[in-house]
Amino acid sequence: MTTMNTMTYRNYAARIDYDPDDRIFVGHLAGIRDIVGFHGESVADLEAAFHEAVDDYLSMCEQLGQPPDRPASGKLMLRIPPDVHAKAIRSAELAGTSLNQWAAKVLEEASTK
Repeated sequence: MTTMNTMTYRNYAARIDYDPDDRIFVGHLAGIRDIVGFHGESVADLEAAFHEAVDDYLSMCEQLGQPPDRPASGKLMLRIPPDVHAKAIRSAELAGTSLNQWAAKVLEEASTK
């Protein structure tokens, strides 16, 4: 499967892949606790299926009385190479901030896709 791109609708994002065996585009919603997929043979079909999948997901969550998004605690444990850790500490110090604040800013900037 080849990764194509992403789509957004109603503040939900989906990763889009192309399946050359079945000759279809396949998408999956990102950032939710449930697995929600959709597919289409054309971009128009894929977009319609994506919208339907999001609308159905939100409707189902409402019927079940559960929040649609995956909760996040705000705690993140990372394992990175020591040299990357050292560079991050240095960058934070040069920016005049803590490593935690620096990393939060970098992650925020990188996750605005």
